[in-house]
Amino acid sequence: MRNATVTIDGEAVPAVISIPESGSGPGVIVVQEWWGLVPHIADVTARLAAEGFVALAVDHYRGEETTEPDEAQKLMIGLDIEQVERDLAAAAADLIARPEVTSTQIGVVGFCMGGGLALLGPAASDAIGGAVAFYPALPWPQYSPDWTRYAGKTAVVHKAESDEPGTGAAIASYAEAISAAGGDVTIYDYPGSVHAFFNDTRPEVFQADHADLAWDRTLAALRAITG
Repeated sequence: MRNATVTIDGEAVPAVISIPESGSGPGVIVVQEWWGLVPHIADVTARLAAEGFVALAVDHYRGEETTEPDEAQKLMIGLDIEQVERDLAAAAADLIARPEVTSTQIGVVGFCMGGGLALLGPAASDAIGGAVAFYPALPWPQYSPDWTRYAGKTAVVHKAESDEPGTGAAIASYAEAISAAGGDVTIYDYPGSVHAFFNDTRPEVFQADHADLAWDRTLAALRAITG
């Protein structure tokens, strides 16, 4: 893993990138939780590289991060969704232009806030062939992806049971729209799961059995997306 930048709207935006030991592989974008581009997200890029992917995470907060939930919520709500769509499109273009990247289609995976943002990816760029969303947060009034651009693309959602009252109806609605557009949607339920069950830096929520199963499913999905 190393620090990098991605040029977006003429700005050099901070990022991290991890490249497999082989030196090449299909491209994947990793989207941060509401805490920011913290070490856990950088570690996810390294884990993906260990599985053969070139993994890139762009700093959507442009250098800000926090450990305080109230501050994280403010940062999340303050995001410009159209800017995030440009971030994702630029990240996909950056990956495709890299000689290390062997795929013409890019996958995207995100967690919590990043799960909701990851679902924007296939609607934001023709180069993004599918998204994997862990327990997506969807708090933005302006969140309205063009689901018709999902035709022939993939969406995978890992739901946390504890989130069902807050996000279940929205996820079902989005899944219906993606399917209607000709996209392929898979929603996985994890009985007894809690929000952020994949985050092994937070022992109060980490659930290894759910995390391991979701990771295996994620790798399979990303390999299918990137061909």
